[in-house]
Amino acid sequence: MAFGNQDLSNDDGDDVMNEINMTPMVDIMLVLLIIFIITIPVMKHSVNLDLPRATNEVQNIKPETMRLSVDAQGTYFVNEAQIADADLAPQLKAAAARNPQPELHIRGDKAVRYERVAQAMAAAQQAGLRKIGFITEPKN
Repeated sequence: MAFGNQDLSNDDGDDVMNEINMTPMVDIMLVLLIIFIITIPVMKHSVNLDLPRATNEVQNIKPETMRLSVDAQGTYFVNEAQIADADLAPQLKAAAARNPQPELHIRGDKAVRYERVAQAMAAAQQAGLRKIGFITEPKN
């Protein structure tokens, strides 16, 4: 038995091959190369720029909130001040014309007819108010 010599005439079957099979290692290296070729451009996807520096202040302009309440009798209150039905639409149009437009929070009594709340919502939509929300009480 000799290491590294393969004699075809010797049919002992005990011959040991001391050479490493390189094919699996080459396959692994090719797969790793392909993975790196694909992932490197993904990791660096932006153009390097040297942007100028400037100071600025963040403007936190919060729109005011307009509260529209409907009590159990169907009476409208805007910001806790009672308002007549005929004055509701002009006041909502004036609020919609402001910049930034205020948010309208509608609070309806649970005993009020839904029709009164729906009329208020329709008037707000026709006035052009875009941010309308409902205020409810959490369950205890």
